Amino acid sequence: MLSALIAGAFLGFIIWIIYLANTGGSSIFFELIKHIPYGDKVGHCLLFGTLTFLANITLKFETIKLGRFSVYIGSCLVAVFVLGEEISQGFIPSRTLDIADLMADGVGIGLFSYLTWLTHRFIPSYYQGKNHE
Repeated sequence: MLSALIAGAFLGFIIWIIYLANTGGSSIFFELIKHIPYGDKVGHCLLFGTLTFLANITLKFETIKLGRFSVYIGSCLVAVFVLGEEISQGFIPSRTLDIADLMADGVGIGLFSYLTWLTHRFIPSYYQGKNHE
């Protein structure tokens, strides 16, 4: 329950950031990333990576099979959200569709999916009562 509240609040934060960017609004976060080398890309990676990690925990590490691979459902949901959001930027005059942003999002989703796997494997699972083997 708590993980769902945290994930929902974080998703709300991301939606607020997207709204500000789409409407040309300003935020202290936008000012902060201007002073960090590649701050925009780091921001994409960390925001969507963190959302991925929270979604995977909230969904109790559930996976689906894609061919030979088991993929976290939360990771898939965040990837679909990210793809839709990035593509939508091509239709908003004040935004630009940037493949580098999409790549940074993908790196974040991938890294934090791996962090999810490590967490699930090596930290006793609240949901299973044992380590995932």
